Amino acid sequence: MRLQTDNYRFGSDLPALVKTLAQIFPRFAVQLNHLSEGRICGSHNAAEAPPATGLYQAGDYLRNSAPAVQGAAGGRYVTKGWICVHSGEPGTWVEDRGLTGE
Repeated sequence: MRLQTDNYRFGSDLPALVKTLAQIFPRFAVQLNHLSEGRICGSHNAAEAPPATGLYQAGDYLRNSAPAVQGAAGGRYVTKGWICVHSGEPGTWVEDRGLTGE
């Protein structure tokens, strides 16, 4: 199946595009739905720890695919992910923590 590419109108042709993509790429459609709902399973930038290899730029963000409550009572937090603060291989990563209120 081929999409018409001339005179493409993004707003009016979007339903046809989504329908075609869903027919051609079922997994793509599922992943797109997960991403639009904010689900981590739709994201390829998730891991259980910050990267140890690879080239990254300052500002890159890696989501935590295995969040768990950590810390002592009165200061519990969840590591939501990691942000690269200095570019490099693998760059310098710091935790992005969210307090639980416990």
